[in-house]
Amino acid sequence: MSTTLFEPVTLRSLTVPNRIWMADISHSGAAPDGDLAGVPDDGYFAHLAARATGGTGLILAKATAVGPENRLGAYDLGIWNDTQVEAFRRITGFLKSQGTVPGVQLAAGRMDPAEGGWVDRRFPVTPGKRYGWTPGGSGTVPFRTGSTAADELGTEQIGRVVADFADAARRALDAGFQVAGVHGVHGGLVNQFLFGHSNHRTDGYGGDFAGRTRFALEVVEAVRAVWPQDLPVFFRMSSADWPDESAGDDPEGWTPDDTVRLAKELQARGVDLMDVPAPRRRVPVAERVRNETGMPVAAVGPLTQPARAQALVRSGAADAFLLGQELLRDPYWPLHAATALGGRVNLARHHAGV
Repeated sequence: MSTTLFEPVTLRSLTVPNRIWMADISHSGAAPDGDLAGVPDDGYFAHLAARATGGTGLILAKATAVGPENRLGAYDLGIWNDTQVEAFRRITGFLKSQGTVPGVQLAAGRMDPAEGGWVDRRFPVTPGKRYGWTPGGSGTVPFRTGSTAADELGTEQIGRVVADFADAARRALDAGFQVAGVHGVHGGLVNQFLFGHSNHRTDGYGGDFAGRTRFALEVVEAVRAVWPQDLPVFFRMSSADWPDESAGDDPEGWTPDDTVRLAKELQARGVDLMDVPAPRRRVPVAERVRNETGMPVAAVGPLTQPARAQALVRSGAADAFLLGQELLRDPYWPLHAATALGGRVNLARHHAGV
């Protein structure tokens, strides 16, 4: 029988009630400093709560920093202290009460630690600004023109970041999350180690494929070691990555073949699902990962039509879809999709209707 958007999916012992999921959409919902730095505020609670009541089966909290200087922006969320854990526990408790599975994307900078967070990237953080710091990176290459040049992390510093990921995973479990994801996209720290244009290292964390993937694999091993064996670990990464996407043969870029190769390494280390940003031309990359590894995949892309998402799940291109902008426009997209397609979202609170 063909799979639909409204059938549950089980990963280890965790069953997600449907296959319409929410991606870790940027929403800077924390104070930039002081006791509430990195703590999700009421606005962020409302942001996720609306999507849970709208029928979303799984919600990933936005890229959540494993340490204060690993935030992507000054107003970003974090999970490095007990105050943050307590605030997240309130959110995960509500999501579970709606029948939604709560997950988190654990992240380390430096995508572009802008002073205004996601609200205004025109003012990148510099050490002399009010909320500024010098980010650590795989090398010193700035994220974009005008961004702060990074300090290249030494091997001891890399080890501390790996340990921070493990500590953050422990806190995430205490906070009530049921899925631990590792953020490996969009110029964050894991991503820039993978990417030849930002990783010019000559030590064991650079050079060939094995060197450039070493940090990502160490992070995954550290998270998996502390995460319960009956709960899943996700990994988010690009399907392909070049500074100029017309240069698909760039030897320093990241190719779909690299994605499949890394997927096999991740699977061997206990990753249960990869979510792959998949604009229309890249959906086949997610399908390749699924077919060549047997690992479940969730595609991330600008889908707006329920019938299109349904067709891709039925075809075997993906096991689930992580929606982003469309859920920002319409928090009740899953319910509307169920009405349009004659399905039911299957969350506990919707047992009497769609």
